[in-house]
Amino acid sequence: MSHWNPLFSLEKISRPHMLPPLVLAYIGDAVYELSVRAHIIAGGITRTDRLHAGAVRYVCAETQAAVLKSIEGMLTEEEAAVVRRGRNAKSSHTPRGASVISYRRSTGLECLVGYLFLMGNPGRLAEIMDKVFYLVENEK
Repeated sequence: MSHWNPLFSLEKISRPHMLPPLVLAYIGDAVYELSVRAHIIAGGITRTDRLHAGAVRYVCAETQAAVLKSIEGMLTEEEAAVVRRGRNAKSSHTPRGASVISYRRSTGLECLVGYLFLMGNPGRLAEIMDKVFYLVENEK
């Protein structure tokens, strides 16, 4: 009997850099959200109402846009190019409660997170997420 592995299908994605930026942002959104949730739980928060309130602080478009602005200087040329692709991608989705500029910048950050995840670069992804946590917890 085989065991289900949520990451097994990643082996089938041989060239993540060729994926459309909104696909990278789609997976990046999930990875970012999971990282935030794990970070909050690791910090000792276990009540569900506080978990949600804590997560919102990290995942709103305005926060993600501010974080991206703060980390741009630490990005490699390749990572900056991925962010630009995500930021410039045309989406049919209209942002709710965020400016278009913030929404696009947050998409750029999610694109970067998805790219690093699919490239199999957990060290760099952890470095970026640690910086996200630091910036959010210290008011960007």
